[in-house]
Amino acid sequence: MTHPPQRATDIIDVTSALESAERIPLPSERVRHRVKTLLFILQIAFVATLLTLWIAAPALRRGKSLWVLFFYCFPAEFLVATVPHEPVLLFFSKFYGPLTIALVSIAGTALTEVINYSVFKYVADLKLFRKMLESRGVQKLVAWFKKAPFLSLWVAGFTPIPFYPFRFLVVLARYPLWKYILAVVTSRTPRFYILGLAGGAIKLSDTLLVLLTVGLLTVGAAPILGKLLKKKKKVPAAE
Repeated sequence: MTHPPQRATDIIDVTSALESAERIPLPSERVRHRVKTLLFILQIAFVATLLTLWIAAPALRRGKSLWVLFFYCFPAEFLVATVPHEPVLLFFSKFYGPLTIALVSIAGTALTEVINYSVFKYVADLKLFRKMLESRGVQKLVAWFKKAPFLSLWVAGFTPIPFYPFRFLVVLARYPLWKYILAVVTSRTPRFYILGLAGGAIKLSDTLLVLLTVGLLTVGAAPILGKLLKKKKKVPAAE
């Protein structure tokens, strides 16, 4: 009479043991996760170092080497761009032809977008962000993007539309990396060429380029500053 309950208990114990075993990451999975984490840290550190060098070295900002133009693409196109790209393109167009400007810039930009894809994929896989990414609003954006992904990327890459939301959408929509880079190359190259052509024809002074940089930085920071001001106004009202 005691055997059936014992068998049922044994089955339950085996099932729970299997479930717990599935939750334990295999050594190969742990290694892959550590490699991804290390790669994530190195990518962030690489771009942060380039940005620090750009800000801290006035001689570098005045340099006319194409290597400066190439490496500037990384902080200018990384995640949510911390520095504007256009003024530097206009500056270099005073010394180089539009085709050179376009080719050097698209090489740096394409490599940066590969890093962006890797970084966003790492963040999207974190448990902390999974619930947020599964929200109805985010899923609606992903569904909208999937209707015409390449066209959406091309229009955003060629026009002044803010591009950073699309960097996240391609990862959430599981859009292939090679198609993403193809869209970036085919849209950004003509954009960079037009900027190089315009900069070579107009040849803005360095003072105007600095003012343009400050203006673009202000416009980019405006939404963040607006939110901070709203929060400060709400606190006294609550008190």
